[in-house]
Amino acid sequence: MSRPRSERPRPTTILSHLGVMVVVSAVLGVVVSGLAIPFAGVMGFAARNVADTTDDLPQELEISALPQRSTVFASDGSVLATIYDEDRIEVKLPKISRTMIQALVSIEDYRYYQHGALDVKGTVRALMTNLGSGGVVQGGSSLTQQLVKQTLLNSAQTKEERLAVTDDTYARKLKELRYAIALEKKHSKDWILERYLNTVYFGDGTYGIQAAARHYFGVNARKLNLNQSALLAGLVQNPSAYDPTDNRDRAIVRRDVVLDRMAQLNVITQAEADATKQKKLQLNIQPRSNGCVSTQAEFFCDYVMEYLRNDKSLGSNKTERDRLLRTGGLKIYTTVDLADQRAADDSVTNNVRATDQAIGALAMIEPGTGNVKALAQSRPMGRKKKQGETYLNYTVPSQYTESNGFQAGSTFKAFVLADALEKGIALSDTFPAPSQGTFNYADYENCADAPTYGGGTFDFPNSVSSSGVENLYTGTRKSINTFFLNLEKETGVCDPYNLARDMGVRLTCPETDSCPNVSPERVPNFTFGVADVSPLEMAEAYATFAARGEHCAARPVLEIKDASNRSLKKYPERCSQVMKETTADAVNDVLRGVIEGGFASAQQLGVPAAGKTGTTGNSGGYSPSVWFVGYTPALATASMIAGANEFGTPITLDGQVINGRSVSASGSGLAAPMWGDAMKVIDLPYEDFVAPTTVPGYGATSVYVPRAPSGGGDGRGRGGRGRG
Repeated sequence: MSRPRSERPRPTTILSHLGVMVVVSAVLGVVVSGLAIPFAGVMGFAARNVADTTDDLPQELEISALPQRSTVFASDGSVLATIYDEDRIEVKLPKISRTMIQALVSIEDYRYYQHGALDVKGTVRALMTNLGSGGVVQGGSSLTQQLVKQTLLNSAQTKEERLAVTDDTYARKLKELRYAIALEKKHSKDWILERYLNTVYFGDGTYGIQAAARHYFGVNARKLNLNQSALLAGLVQNPSAYDPTDNRDRAIVRRDVVLDRMAQLNVITQAEADATKQKKLQLNIQPRSNGCVSTQAEFFCDYVMEYLRNDKSLGSNKTERDRLLRTGGLKIYTTVDLADQRAADDSVTNNVRATDQAIGALAMIEPGTGNVKALAQSRPMGRKKKQGETYLNYTVPSQYTESNGFQAGSTFKAFVLADALEKGIALSDTFPAPSQGTFNYADYENCADAPTYGGGTFDFPNSVSSSGVENLYTGTRKSINTFFLNLEKETGVCDPYNLARDMGVRLTCPETDSCPNVSPERVPNFTFGVADVSPLEMAEAYATFAARGEHCAARPVLEIKDASNRSLKKYPERCSQVMKETTADAVNDVLRGVIEGGFASAQQLGVPAAGKTGTTGNSGGYSPSVWFVGYTPALATASMIAGANEFGTPITLDGQVINGRSVSASGSGLAAPMWGDAMKVIDLPYEDFVAPTTVPGYGATSVYVPRAPSGGGDGRGRGGRGRG
């Protein structure tokens, strides 16, 4: 009995299917009775045109490396983060469950190993089924043809290119078929199947069989059982529709279709199929993390990614380098110590709340290697500003973040102290340290090729009492402002400035450029830390003292390996001696007094340690940031708390409510306790500093060093940036 007219195939549908047969005949040169001949009269002209165009098609498909996720490792070998555009882990065919391979071939292309690039029998079957139904019910594409389409989609860079790959035209189908023929000529069936299983999308953000096996079941691809294999094989047809995380019932139905097909082909018995169909999906969804958010070291991870994006050896531009990081399947081995990181995180979050009008930040570096051990800040990574979240990394230099940093206050006095010792000034030498001083700009020497600071005077006070005359020990430990302005008359401004740069502080211009003749930071009050810097820079600089004058550039990455586990690049230590060992020894001897009886005596560790407080101020008299940079021979840590609103704009710390209490800003009262909370829980080796016995004036601590008075006393640098 004939079907109603409404259910009959339309003439355009019939011609469409006839066109498919013409394409088949034209490409393969097949003239088979009942296949091409009956349509010759209807489509002869089209057939001649199709045949003519086949000679102009490209002969070979360009096979490029598949995008794979990159993995970032902590120093103990644990996974810190995964970075990817497509969550994929390539795996060889022998590493894939035989059951999985059988399930996929059964449902997608059961004659895969019997036919060539085109399954003529399957195509005819699909054609007849579709003609009978009046629409597209079955597809006739072989696995090789499917791989061609997936490969073209992966290589499409624009929306237009992606539309061209999926466009339902004979030209596109003919192109794919020609590519498939070339692919089977060049590669074995096993190679094509392996490539397919590593290419295809399995839904819920997973690409390739290994990533899918781990995500859905928490196993490797070689361990997939019948139930798991049938589910994954069924996803290929429509990953969104059968996604078991969203459509569990439809996923079960599709899994059962695969099981029945395997039984029909005698790959498994019907009893095995029926028994498996009685089981639940037994999913064990493994959460996937892409990027640095919510990792154990969010801002260290962010620093690593920016550090590598800035590495010109990894690509000609940042876009190219970023693509390598997200698609290259790299293994990135870093220096972060997760125990140190936990100590830093706990200390920061216990001292400064995420929603406080302040930012707490810590950076830790290993002296003698430059290995960055931890980076932590009080504002977590994210977009919710009302919850204190941010993507700004306040721990690292501005070249790796959009934060410009904060003034470091009197921590810069250590650079003037070190340069004075380099010039032969004795530890016992004394300089005037009045409670209030008037100073002439003309008394300060700039670099030889730079203009002088001109005439005029400026006034500067102290925050603590002084005997009026101090030596290098007492003037530094009490952080006497007027003492350092007088000491800087002897050193000049140029050499301490250049020494700070040699120690890792990025002042005015990058390390690769020559500094301009006029610098807003190279001024007489340079010693008060008027430059904007990051905790990482200050930790790197003070690690130089800990390493007896050997500066090692901050190093967050040890090595990168490619997807084949071959070393792509190693990052060796970059160290150089920037001051005499005895100079560093003398600085250490001076600065250990800040902890051993000085302003930061409450932060004694049980192992020898040294450090320097810092509190910044501007011409308005308020304090936007406080610092403590302290170190042992094994670890240097910079602690900073800076006043900042929700947008990161600097504001005063004085009177702010931080961690539930109103504060009066001082390095010893705020930053030093945060430093101590982190350092006291780290297992630090007992190692003493080398005594500077040959340095003139060693041991001349003749003036009593009082503890910091309540609310401050570490020497605030008031008066702005000065002139010049």
